[in-house]
Amino acid sequence: MRIRTVDAFTDRPFTGNPAGVLLFGPEGFPEDAFLQRVAAELNLSETAFAHPLPPGGDADWALRWFTPVTEVDMCGHATLATAHVLHTTGAATGTVRFTARCGTLTSTAHPDGSLTLDFPTAPLSPERVPDGLAEALGAEPVSVHDTGAHVGDLLVELKDEAAVRGLAPDFAALAGLSRRGVIATAAAATMGAYDYVSRGFFPAVGIDEDPVTGSAHTALAPFWSARLGRDELTGLQASARSGLVRTSLRGARTLLTGSAVTVVEGELLVGP
Repeated sequence: MRIRTVDAFTDRPFTGNPAGVLLFGPEGFPEDAFLQRVAAELNLSETAFAHPLPPGGDADWALRWFTPVTEVDMCGHATLATAHVLHTTGAATGTVRFTARCGTLTSTAHPDGSLTLDFPTAPLSPERVPDGLAEALGAEPVSVHDTGAHVGDLLVELKDEAAVRGLAPDFAALAGLSRRGVIATAAAATMGAYDYVSRGFFPAVGIDEDPVTGSAHTALAPFWSARLGRDELTGLQASARSGLVRTSLRGARTLLTGSAVTVVEGELLVGP
């Protein structure tokens, strides 16, 4: 079995968010324990596993995502990484349909090598500021929103870009404040290459800080589109590795566009 590491939401190696990608044959997924062990071995924020489905159905590939410690409902960067592998290896062309825990997702390849993912838009609902959140983040929230069942994060607006970039959270304290994690965000200090910044912290699922979180942008897109008055935006996730996500709000769906680069390819020597 070929196994790959792909840097997603970037066009340069060693930036963006690395994801593991392992494709199985039409026989389907092996047992969950094996998938979890592979994800723990790679120790990336997500490892994606996929297998082809019979032709004529509602989807072309089945897709699952695992952090080093658990399976998750939705992952943008590992979906982008999987689509990149399918297209660069010739396993798929055009638009690819995936079936996953969060429903049907699609990926469309463009001539420049970028890919657009079609994901469900996260439902946002205002929340009171949880006790201990400001202390755990090290910054005072301007507003807090819940992002719904599939994303499962708290979206936390901060006063400015500098506040987001300067965060040094208490990860142990953050772990108990949401189902999955905390997305900190603010408007860009100056409008140019990006419209807003974010950082994503997910200690509850084994990831202190995620480099670039595609699924979080299904919440960031409606949040910032409402404030900036535009459906087409670009978000910068201001982690140490950094990455850009272009978002297009389409009502109940959000389009996420980015590039990816395969940096490691090898053979998995241990089977299920």
